[in-house]
Amino acid sequence: MSAAKKEETLAVRISRTLADRIIAGAIAPGTRLRQDHIAEEFGASHVPVREAFRRLEAQGLAVSEPRRGVRVASFQLSEVKEVAEMRAALEVLALKHAAAHLTPAILDAAEEATRAGDASRDVRSWEEANRRFHRLIVTPCGMPRLLAAIDDLHQASARFLFAAWRSNWEAQTDHDHQAILSALRQGEVDAACTILSRHVQWIGRRPVATAGGATRDAFAIIG
Repeated sequence: MSAAKKEETLAVRISRTLADRIIAGAIAPGTRLRQDHIAEEFGASHVPVREAFRRLEAQGLAVSEPRRGVRVASFQLSEVKEVAEMRAALEVLALKHAAAHLTPAILDAAEEATRAGDASRDVRSWEEANRRFHRLIVTPCGMPRLLAAIDDLHQASARFLFAAWRSNWEAQTDHDHQAILSALRQGEVDAACTILSRHVQWIGRRPVATAGGATRDAFAIIG
């Protein structure tokens, strides 16, 4: 493998690792990403690290500021709302195309995902179960570009969620998921789509502590 190819592969690995940390909330919004520290951690030169930073910027996870370096991107309520509205539109479109191909086995698996979410003791396992439910009911649409866009939006949703609810998570029975499944089993696709649209636009609000000891409001998509 050429040196250039090795650097490109390393840049991908660095960017994925940092993206996972940012999405999980391990690196807080506004945190400076120090090029020298990251290069040392991965045993890399600054070239793949800079490329990794560019990848994070393209994903909206980092921002480059003149004379301040690269920082983890913060987000506002308007961004959370935008993602929620986009998810509603795209997931409803996918469900309309998927509905005719949803088998009893798929719906049973989606119900099991809902039960797993209801039984979750932490926000990460809830998010995984919730994402599994949504993926199961839309994947049969057979539209790969649409599904890829939905996956990207779920990743953004996860970041909002982990930033707000890293601790003190209280799982609640997801009645919307059950209502969606009930409508789909009865062939009421329009009703299922209406519930789904409302469901993914629900935004929760929670005060969280900042590094300085103060609090700020954090917002997250809870669906």
